Amino acid sequence: MISSSTYLGTVQDVKGTTVRLVLENEALSGTTLINGQGYRIGQIGTFVKIPIGFIQLYGIVSQVGASAVPENQVENQPYGNRWMTIQLIGEGQGGGKFQRGISQYPTISDEVHLVSEEDLKKIYGENQEDFFVKIGSIAGAESIPALLDINKLITRHCAIVGSTGSGKSTTVAGILNALSNKEKYPSSRILVLDIHGEYPQALHERANIYRIGAEKTSQYEEKELHIPFWALNFEELMQVTIQDNFSREQDRSAVLERILDLKRESIHKYPKIGINIDTVSEDSPIPFNINKFWYDLYSEVFATYYSDNGKKPIQENWAYEKDEDGNELKGDIDRAIPPKFKPVKSVRDDPEKINYVQSPLNIRSQLEALGSKLRIPRYNFLFRPGKWDPDHEGKVGKDLNHLMKEWIGDQKPITILDLSGVPSEILNTIVGVLLRIIYDALFWTRNLSQGGRHRPLLVVMEEAHNYLNDDFKGLASTIVQRIAKEGRKYGIGAMIVSQRPSEINSTILSQCGTFISLRLANQIDRGQVSSVVSDNLDGLTDMLPILRTGEAIVLGESVKLPMRALINAPEKNKRPDSQDPIVFDLVSPEDSMNPGGWGVKMEENPNYEEFIQVWRSQNPKLLIKKEEENE
Repeated sequence: MISSSTYLGTVQDVKGTTVRLVLENEALSGTTLINGQGYRIGQIGTFVKIPIGFIQLYGIVSQVGASAVPENQVENQPYGNRWMTIQLIGEGQGGGKFQRGISQYPTISDEVHLVSEEDLKKIYGENQEDFFVKIGSIAGAESIPALLDINKLITRHCAIVGSTGSGKSTTVAGILNALSNKEKYPSSRILVLDIHGEYPQALHERANIYRIGAEKTSQYEEKELHIPFWALNFEELMQVTIQDNFSREQDRSAVLERILDLKRESIHKYPKIGINIDTVSEDSPIPFNINKFWYDLYSEVFATYYSDNGKKPIQENWAYEKDEDGNELKGDIDRAIPPKFKPVKSVRDDPEKINYVQSPLNIRSQLEALGSKLRIPRYNFLFRPGKWDPDHEGKVGKDLNHLMKEWIGDQKPITILDLSGVPSEILNTIVGVLLRIIYDALFWTRNLSQGGRHRPLLVVMEEAHNYLNDDFKGLASTIVQRIAKEGRKYGIGAMIVSQRPSEINSTILSQCGTFISLRLANQIDRGQVSSVVSDNLDGLTDMLPILRTGEAIVLGESVKLPMRALINAPEKNKRPDSQDPIVFDLVSPEDSMNPGGWGVKMEENPNYEEFIQVWRSQNPKLLIKKEEENE
């Protein structure tokens, strides 16, 4: 077989799954033709086969040349630097059907051959069943589809990593398009946590989009994002309201009891199936009015009263300030305006005596902070959640069943939660809250028709390094660790998307069964990917810095063996809103997709009024709305 165009050489060294062969002088070199198609010999990451009877052993080229020479042959060996290192990965039996693992090892002088495209089809393209999803094509063999096992991709979790500009967001959009194909997967269910608002442009045709400060545009329809504060457990609520900075445990306990009392009152007046007063806890998702909670505590802690009139109860004798018309300034519960009380007065000659109520609680600063948040519009998505906003008695227009139906039960396969409007100081907590609510809901309903076991959910976490960082130790990292370790049993899969995998909690990454790695320039990030590769394929991961945009190394459980793939990108007008701005373009402004840049003449009277208007409103879509109104 030495004359065969696929022949490379013979095995000279076997150590476990590492095989070293020598490229014999009689073998063809450089470029060879197989069935009329040219192949380069000795390319890192390419496949070879070793025929052993009826079995074909397959391996990946990881080293070529001097670095592949065995140590005992470095000084005195007859083959020069014509060595190649191969990592064995699987075998084909009988008709050539490929499977991972090997049943026997090669030995000295066994022939090694280049793998042709026909062989690659046996490895990659043989299975076309519905449980394989096509995400692109094999790099170097574009006629062969890049297929992922959808069961293992979702329930065993996956990570998509890549440096800025490597095509990461476009890759995510392309994969989500494939997973949300209604003809192939009519009941697919995907939830995207979109930190920067990149994905509505790419997925709006098959997604419901929820956003803080939603606007209806000519491109797609957004819906207002509401996260009812009363769906948070006690710890979460404290983090987003008063940051849980109690100086005394008795103050914390008192606040807990007040919230528990309000939830009990609410469930007493408006009973709910599955829960009663005896089973209500501080963590139960029961509606209560947080403005009333704040107002009552504020009044108690800050109040003064007329101490010279002991006939009335203290609350009926509070010393309110008065306006010019003599009306008492009692504040406004619904608008979170605090009451104003007269200062303490204990002058001997003054007949009017005013004293503090002497509340046992020491939470003045916490109540002032909560009142501020209740008044700030940026927090309305949480504290004024539309139909989920309770009245003074805890009655709501919509319950959590409506919320769950909107987020994970709609006819459209994808739901995008645009979190770009969430205040940065509580983003970590809000992400954790969303994931904890989803996890709890699917955990307890796992055996129902809409539970995770019957209809699994894929949760896509964009820019994951922002809230799954080891340094933060926050709520988001805690709940995602739980999802990563236990979610597969309840039908919850995680897709971790990040440009800095080295900053993500190692426990979370270690639970990802599949890695789709685009170009990674940082050595520490590359090391993170290499550390999770089960096979000894350093040569393959060494290619990460030189991958083309949109090209990825796919490793893990959802692929038969590691592959280098070109991911199918959506059409240009359906890509995520994450493209780099064009600084200079030779295309004329009339023909360019980007009318600005340094090559276009500056307008004579730049409109910085609208510049400031959009900046102050913190709404980049305000200008679009204004243009539509003018039309």
